[in-house]
Amino acid sequence: MSFTQELRQKADGIFQAIFEHPFVKGIANGDLQKEQLIHYVKQDHEYLTAFMRIYGIAISKSSDRAEIEMFNQQISFILNSEVHPHNNFCAVAGVTYEEMQGFALAPGAHHYIRHMLTVAHEGSLAEIMAVLLPCPWTYLEIGEKLMKEVQPTEAHPFYEWIHFYATRTNTTAKFCERLDKWAEITTELERRKMTEHYLLSCQLEYMFWDMAYNVQNWPAPMQSVGYTL
Repeated sequence: MSFTQELRQKADGIFQAIFEHPFVKGIANGDLQKEQLIHYVKQDHEYLTAFMRIYGIAISKSSDRAEIEMFNQQISFILNSEVHPHNNFCAVAGVTYEEMQGFALAPGAHHYIRHMLTVAHEGSLAEIMAVLLPCPWTYLEIGEKLMKEVQPTEAHPFYEWIHFYATRTNTTAKFCERLDKWAEITTELERRKMTEHYLLSCQLEYMFWDMAYNVQNWPAPMQSVGYTL
């Protein structure tokens, strides 16, 4: 069993909880509320902006052009392709994507982003890969599972979202391949750190869905001043 296969096995309980989360079930059933969709897009827009910045940190720690190209491709993917599923949610909610940008982070998104940034600034390139991997991996498996079980037609309100993530295998495969190579040559301490980062990101993936479903916000009113890292 490879290192990333071991990671997936250790995280299986979290993956299964994500599959059963009511927001994910709502995507399958096509019955999410407008407020839930809007909250998700607002938060995910800022989350993915931070994700690109973390890719930039990864580039600064890369040792060759192949690694730089891999992260650069991912930045381009977020900028030019991953707006598509957001637009699907916005269309169902009856809002524009542009209206959903520049909002303050809710607690769940704030926690997740700070977790990734801490690892990016303090950890190795392998640790950065480990902390980022749960995002593409969980979305890929959600998409594949919904495509198989729901078998959505184009009449399904979230057909485009499901189809988009069900077919995005490249990122997960590339990250797993690179992480497995690092795991073979690194220390036991770094492998343990990589495992801890990966598992916490999996937990925070679940919490992100929960944040969106419950339209989570801060306990006391706070004026939005826009997103800052």
